Amino acid sequence: MFRDRTEAGERLAEAVAALGLAEPVVLALPRGGVPVALPVARRLGAPLDILLVRKIGLPGNPELAAGALVEAGGGTEAVFNPEVLAWSGMTEADFAAARAAKAAEIAARRAQWRGGRPPAPLTGRTAVVVDDGVATGATLRAALRGLVRLGPAAAVLAVPVAPAPVLEALRPLVPRIVCLEMPEPFGAVGQHFADFAQVEDAEVARLLSAAAR
Repeated sequence: MFRDRTEAGERLAEAVAALGLAEPVVLALPRGGVPVALPVARRLGAPLDILLVRKIGLPGNPELAAGALVEAGGGTEAVFNPEVLAWSGMTEADFAAARAAKAAEIAARRAQWRGGRPPAPLTGRTAVVVDDGVATGATLRAALRGLVRLGPAAAVLAVPVAPAPVLEALRPLVPRIVCLEMPEPFGAVGQHFADFAQVEDAEVARLLSAAAR
């Protein structure tokens, strides 16, 4: 049981620091990943940024991810799950409206959270992707697929808590994984924190601004 996201981040920071990563950049999945990622970035002496991703759900079944839109180079790139497309009989073109809507959401959150700061450059660096935990891994899987297109030399996934089978399913996308707790049965991520209050938009912006300073 973690006290809160900050304490989880402090513990996670020591485990990630032990890897001795070359030129790391810490990428948080907002919102909940940001307070976890800040202690990691401080411990590594690394920039902190966010990995903006929005899931694209199937029509009539929005929880099933057909793909995701990921921020890339100031714009966005769509990453689709070919298995879900084949099963549903849909094509990438069928999601044009959804892509436009998600792109608008990413642009709004980029402006709100980053405050005009440019994305941290990733080319040739080690991307350390941090979230407050993993449940199904659907959104994270899409984020990792999109991360490849941003050009990091390597990637590491760092989370306080996750189910072991989900982490194993993610290893083809990110072979290096740091996870502090893998309880069984797992339940929900929030069950493993004494304080799992929602992280508000203003707090995300404040933490990112503090990291930039």
